[in-house]
Amino acid sequence: MTEQKPYRVLLYYKYVHIDQYEEYAAEHLAFCKELELKGRILIAEEGINGTVSGTVEQTDAYMEYMKKDPRFHDTFFKIDEVDQHAFKKMFVRAKKELVTFRLEDDIDPNQLTGKYLSPKEFHDALQEEDVIVLDGRNYYEYDIGHFRNAIRPEVESFREFPDWIRENLSQHKDKKILTYCTGGIRCEKLSGFLIREGFKDVGQLHGGIVTYGKDPEVQGRLYDGKCYVFDERISVPINHTEEDIIVGKCRFCGKQEDRYVNCANPECNDQMICCEECETEHQRSCSTECREHPRNRYVKELPVLNG
Repeated sequence: MTEQKPYRVLLYYKYVHIDQYEEYAAEHLAFCKELELKGRILIAEEGINGTVSGTVEQTDAYMEYMKKDPRFHDTFFKIDEVDQHAFKKMFVRAKKELVTFRLEDDIDPNQLTGKYLSPKEFHDALQEEDVIVLDGRNYYEYDIGHFRNAIRPEVESFREFPDWIRENLSQHKDKKILTYCTGGIRCEKLSGFLIREGFKDVGQLHGGIVTYGKDPEVQGRLYDGKCYVFDERISVPINHTEEDIIVGKCRFCGKQEDRYVNCANPECNDQMICCEECETEHQRSCSTECREHPRNRYVKELPVLNG
């Protein structure tokens, strides 16, 4: 039997109306700090979206606290066991939207969203003929891992999806569309937008990539590479079969690689796929300008050699 790790990461969201959400965000932050959790939680009038890390006891206490609140009693928590905290600090922020769509007439997933597909249903649908698989994340998330034959979205932020869909997919409104994202929250709105735009058959992976990778029957099949996550881990494995392959490529040498690093220039901090050899050669800098920047952290970290 596998020994339980000392820490957990909880990933969750819930679309539900929250009155006085700014005040609730302040209360929520105080409670999380009291528990000594670390992570990032967004709270809006339309709901809550969070990723937090803590000990088993701390995360149990947090889930119990959430489920005692009638608004969040049925919240589904995706749980990863880890060796240490996945965050350095605790942030709870009030926002106008959980995911920034900025539509004049916003999508309410409780009123309009795509058909929920279990991991097995999604896995089977991936293999159907003439189906369009739309990655509901940003391009840099796609680049390190994605479902086989999925479309790479040429977007840098979620709010760019409406225009991108209208320009690239409008001629396919009669085809079956499958959408997916990390935990499911973005596809709740993305799939609803597709339906409102006139797409006839729209499904979404319920629980997202993270849930798909934990399903005992599917075991992450047909997902290639790793899944980008917004914490200190940066990416996590999804495909737990012999079919697992690396799809990312080092920015500098083009070698297959699945590790992201941050540019050592703190004023840039761009994330890039980079092998260990090129990280050393380029001093973890995305450009000559960043490598020569006076605040470059990699240069400052180099050992001082006595001549």
